[in-house]
Amino acid sequence: MSRTSPRGALRVGDRVRFDGQVHTVAGLAGTTVRLVDSHGAPSLMMFTHLMAAEDFELLDSQAGTPGLPPFGQLDTVPEPALRKAQFFERHLIEVETGVPPDAPAGTEPRPEFDPKWRTINERIVAKAAELTTSGTSVSDRTLHRMRLRWRDEGVWGLVDRRATRLSMPSTGRVDERLVEALIEVLASEENKSTGTRTRAMRQAEQLVAERHGEGVVPIPSRATLYRLVKALAEGRHSFDAATTRRSQARRPEAPFTPTMAARPGEVVQIDTTPLDVLAVLDDGVTGRVELTIAVDIASRTICAAILRPAGTKAVDAALLLARILVPEPMRPG
Repeated sequence: MSRTSPRGALRVGDRVRFDGQVHTVAGLAGTTVRLVDSHGAPSLMMFTHLMAAEDFELLDSQAGTPGLPPFGQLDTVPEPALRKAQFFERHLIEVETGVPPDAPAGTEPRPEFDPKWRTINERIVAKAAELTTSGTSVSDRTLHRMRLRWRDEGVWGLVDRRATRLSMPSTGRVDERLVEALIEVLASEENKSTGTRTRAMRQAEQLVAERHGEGVVPIPSRATLYRLVKALAEGRHSFDAATTRRSQARRPEAPFTPTMAARPGEVVQIDTTPLDVLAVLDDGVTGRVELTIAVDIASRTICAAILRPAGTKAVDAALLLARILVPEPMRPG
């Protein structure tokens, strides 16, 4: 792999050197990379195999920032939204490379999508017209924006974010301005003595009147307001003990760092999970067991795993490391 190419940086539209030829990255799906060579012939290979190749080199990148495809994020996308994103990705690949991703080797591009004779804008206009004629109404401007997101994020950039948006507590048909005021009032309760729901509702009503004018924001019935306050206050301890509320407010947010790996063995994560099963242990006693497992991030393979009685110890972690380093056919017994 070239020393100048950033490790783990690969996006749709990048040009790479591999196996003595120049290829264009036409698609990223899970741990699979789809390449199209200079003659238009497509090929599929594992991401880790490509990155670990001796002659691999990233010639030019379309990505603004380095990163890996969002493998886990696609698992959270509902099936209809994912199918729609994959539908548009297939057509954008044809716009980008001239041929669909499932075209046989040697397939010639259609005249309206041939990169040799048509500019990218002309190909986008032709594709928008084709999709609209076939029943999927889309403008060339929309398709252009989708192409930019797709080049930056792959198929994840084509996913409708409304399908992956985390749901908030149900607010029914209550005006959003009142909901926003209630959230602000509940957040301000952290350093105050514990009050009542009636006080919180009264403060929210005063707040919306000051901001938007008297009578501008409709106020629902008291029963509806009580239900709304209960839903928004869940987990905040707004009306519980003040010490609990303040202790929770002082708790720092857990750090989160995205894990990136380009080669097998570069990053291995180990975790222990209790299993909801009963097993007969070595001493004949029935008890619960824990599974300690090591997973390679780049290839998504299980390096080793051990099953032990509840209360995994350091010696068990050492055994797990030993199993990782010794191939299974060479292990004693």
